[in-house]
Amino acid sequence: MSTALSPAFDGRSAVFAGADICSEAGLTLPGNAARPVLEDDIWDFTHVIGLPTQLSPSVRRFDFTPITDSRWRLVAKELVLAMLAPRHQTVAPLPRAFRNPLHVTSCRGRLDELVRFFNWLNGRATSSLQQITTHDCEAYLAHRRYVLDENGAVIGENSHATRRSAAQVVVDLVNYRDLFTADRVSAELRPWGGATASAVAEMPSGREENKTQPVTDDIMQPVLAAALYLMSTLGPHAVDLADKVRESDLHSARRAQGLRRVGPKNRVPVRELSEILAEYTRTCTALPMLEDHYISKRLEQGWAEDDPLLPVAMGTLARRAGLSQFCHPWLPTMRPALEDALAQVGVERPFGRDADLIPTADGTASLPWTLPLSRLQAVALVGIVRTAAIITAAAISGMRASELMELRIGCRRPPEESVPGLTRYRIASKIVKGQPLGGTHDEWVVIEPVYRAIELLEQLHDAPTEGALLIGRFSFNVRFKWFKNWVNSQAGKRLGLASIPEGPINLRMLRRTLSLEMAYRPGGLLATKIHMKHIAVATTEGYASRPGGAQAELLAEVNKHESERNLQLVLEEFRNYQQGVLPAGPGARSLTEFFASIDAQVDTSSTAAPKVQRNDRDVLNLLTKRAKTLHLGPANYCWFTDPSRALCLKLAGTPSADRPLIGMCDSARCPQATHHPCHRPVWAEHAERTEIFLGQLGATRKTEHTRLQADRDRALRVVAEIDATSTMNEASA
Repeated sequence: MSTALSPAFDGRSAVFAGADICSEAGLTLPGNAARPVLEDDIWDFTHVIGLPTQLSPSVRRFDFTPITDSRWRLVAKELVLAMLAPRHQTVAPLPRAFRNPLHVTSCRGRLDELVRFFNWLNGRATSSLQQITTHDCEAYLAHRRYVLDENGAVIGENSHATRRSAAQVVVDLVNYRDLFTADRVSAELRPWGGATASAVAEMPSGREENKTQPVTDDIMQPVLAAALYLMSTLGPHAVDLADKVRESDLHSARRAQGLRRVGPKNRVPVRELSEILAEYTRTCTALPMLEDHYISKRLEQGWAEDDPLLPVAMGTLARRAGLSQFCHPWLPTMRPALEDALAQVGVERPFGRDADLIPTADGTASLPWTLPLSRLQAVALVGIVRTAAIITAAAISGMRASELMELRIGCRRPPEESVPGLTRYRIASKIVKGQPLGGTHDEWVVIEPVYRAIELLEQLHDAPTEGALLIGRFSFNVRFKWFKNWVNSQAGKRLGLASIPEGPINLRMLRRTLSLEMAYRPGGLLATKIHMKHIAVATTEGYASRPGGAQAELLAEVNKHESERNLQLVLEEFRNYQQGVLPAGPGARSLTEFFASIDAQVDTSSTAAPKVQRNDRDVLNLLTKRAKTLHLGPANYCWFTDPSRALCLKLAGTPSADRPLIGMCDSARCPQATHHPCHRPVWAEHAERTEIFLGQLGATRKTEHTRLQADRDRALRVVAEIDATSTMNEASA
C-alpha cells in the first residue's frame, strides 16, 4: 500500500476522520461517559472499563496539544490509533504494522516519545518529516542516549529502555508512513539498516542476572520486624482508633447534621456551652486540644503565647454543644467558664487517651500502645499500620504491585481445613502483567500472616463495602518513606522498634527477596521471622491449583534460584575437596568418591591459562547432575541420589517419594547426609542448649534425662567429626 499525500491538507484524516477511538480500539466505556474522537486534542480514557487500578489518571489522558505543528499532531493521532486498532481495514494491510493491539500504557509511552521527537525536530528547524535523514535518526538517538548537565557536558547514559523508545519512534514513523495524511518520512529512509529498536538500543538478551536486587539484610530485618509487630500488636487498637476518628468526624464536622448554624452576630450561647463544660468537669475529661498548625495560626492572629486558652479546641466544644462553630466575639463572655474548666481537667489531644498496655517489640517493658494523639496524628498512625499490613502481604506472598492494587473487599476466601490442624488460606485478585485488558482472575494460596494482613486492611477501610478496592492505587515509595520515618522517630523507639537504615526498597525488590529466601532456605532472614516451609508449601499449592497463575511464575523463579544455588554449593564443596577440606557425616565417603571421580576427569591443575574458563565450564557440567540431588537441611546437606536409602522416607513409610522429608531428617544416621564446617555452629548450639536443659531436669525425670543425654551425645559426636576433618585438613596442609 502506498498513497500520496493529500494535495491540500484540510486538517482532517484521510483514513480515520471522525473515528470513535474507543469503538475502533475495542475499549468499553460506561453509557454516560464522554467518547473521544480522533479530532479531539485530548483523548480521555479515565472511565474505560477494565483498565488496571495501577494506571494513574494522568496516564489515562492522551494529550496531543504539546505537539505544536498541526500536521504532526495528526500524524501522532493516526499512529496511536493504528496501534490501538491494528485490525482496522486501513491498518491491517501495512506489512510492518503491529498485529496485536498495544496496551493503553504502551500507547501512552509512544505518544510521550513522539512529543519529544517532534519538539526536537522543531528545535532543529525541521519543517517536514520528508527532510529526516539517517543522520537525524542517529542524532536523536544520541540526544536520548546521554544525560547532560546544565553546561551540556555528558555525565551519564540513559537506560536501554530509553534508547529503545527513541529508536522505536523513528521505526514506527517508517513502518506506518503510508497511513499518514498530513506528513510522512521519505520512502527511502531506512534508519540503522532496518534493525529493530531493541537491537539499536543494545537491549540485554535476558540471559543475564536479574537486575532487580534483593533487599539487603540490614534493611529487611528491621522492616519486617516492625511490620509484623505493628500489624499483630497495634493492628486491633488501630482498628478501634480508626472507628473513633470516623465517629468523631460525623459529629465534629462544621457541616454535620443536627448542628445549629450560628455566626458572630448571634447571641452568646452561654447555656449550651456551660452545659458541655460541666459535662467535661463532671466526667474529669480533659478539654480537646487544637492541632499544632491551628495553634500557630492563632499566634499569627495575635493570641498571647501565655494565654491558657491558646491550645483549647473551642470549635470542638461548640459542636459537642450542638453549634456549628465557636465565634471569636464570644470569647470574652465565655473565658471565665473555659478557664475554670481548664484548671480542673486540663487539655489533651482527643484520641488515644487511656490506651491499653502492650509489650514492646524488644520485650523489655509494657506500656500504653500510643500516647494521646490529635486527629491528624491518629489518621497518620492508622496509615502507618495500614502500610505495615501492605508490607507484610507483599513481602510474604510475593504479589506484584498491580496484583495488590486489584485486591477488593471480600477477597479473602473462607479458610479450608482439609485435615485437622492443616488450614489453607486463599485470597483472590487479578493478574495484570501480560494479560489482556481487564486482567485475569486468579487466587493465591498464602500463609496465615498474609491472610491476617488482608483482614486488617479490610477492617481499616474507610468504606468496607463488598467489592470495593481494598488498597487501590498507591505509591509504595511514599508509603514506605512515611513508615520508615515513623519507625525511626521517637514513637517507634518508644515501642522498642529497631531503626531502619537508609537504602533502596520497593515491591519488586521484596518479591525478589522472597524468591531468593525460598530458594536458599533453611537459611536466610525471612526464616527467622516466618516459617519458610509454610511459604514454600503455600506457593507450591498455588502453583498446583492454577498452573498458569501468578504463583507459578514465582515458583519458577524460585526453582531457577534454587538450581543456581545448588550448583554453586556443589562447586564450592568440590573446590574445598581439592584444597583438602573434606566433609563429615554418614554420606561423606560417597561424596568424596564422587569428587575424586570428577577430579580425575578434569585435571584443572595442568590446564593452560587460556583454557581455564573452558575447564571451569566442564567442571560445572559434570557437577550439574549431582547438584540436582542436593537439598538443604537446617544442619546438613542431603544428597538425595537413592530414595531407597533415604532414612526419612523409611521412617515415614513413603519409599517411592521423589523428594526427601527434610523435617524428619536424622542426618547423624542417614547414609545420604553430610556435615560441613558451615553446619558446626548449629550442632554446637544444639549441644549447649541440651546441656542447659539437662541441668534443669529433676532427679525423677530419668526417661527425659536419658533421651536428652543421647541427643546431646549425638550433637557432640557430629561436632567432633567436623572438627576432626578440619584438624586433618590443617595437618595435611
